[in-house]
Amino acid sequence: MSEIRVCRPHGTTLKHARKGAEHIAEELGEEFGLDHAWEGNTLRFKRMGVSGYIEVGKKDVEIEVKLGFLLMALGPRIEHEINRFCDENFGPVT
Repeated sequence: MSEIRVCRPHGTTLKHARKGAEHIAEELGEEFGLDHAWEGNTLRFKRMGVSGYIEVGKKDVEIEVKLGFLLMALGPRIEHEINRFCDENFGPVT
């Protein structure tokens, strides 16, 4: 199993950060076929071979993705997409 973890400050309100997380989940869902649902301020997503969450805090967003063996080769691509979505929704890392 491969794991991707990205933590980013969001510099905005919790409500706006949740909208950004929802947008990221929808984009990843369309591209990789993920289902997602909110549990408090944590958006959990999964599909066969992939699971993870986007946890929205007052100051930052943490994203963790676990890839099964068959999807490990997609790890770099998925991590790149996560970082790109974070840049678009929360601003680039400074």
